[in-house]
Amino acid sequence: IVDLDMKRNRNREALSALKHEMSESEKVKVCFGDMFIKFPKSKTREMIQKDQEQLDKEINDLRRELKTKVNCLNEMQGNPELRGYSLSPLSADEIKAINSLLKR
Repeated sequence: IVDLDMKRNRNREALSALKHEMSESEKVKVCFGDMFIKFPKSKTREMIQKDQEQLDKEINDLRRELKTKVNCLNEMQGNPELRGYSLSPLSADEIKAINSLLKR
């Protein structure tokens, strides 16, 4: 998760640099392995955004799996299951409903 998050942060930095520091018509050099290739700025931005979406998906999947792995590890160690560890946040609709009830 940490490695993927570092990649995601580097992608954010690259998107910011593409947004602020260059004109739209310029081509940018993109590193693929051990070589640099010139790409149009728009195509590069599109590739980085797709990579961001993939990284977000992978990170969320790993975080979801992490809860079951921690519970399994606690079970193997003979520790009780963590209480409240598998809670999920309220949705926006649920929060609105609660707020409307509290305002009455």
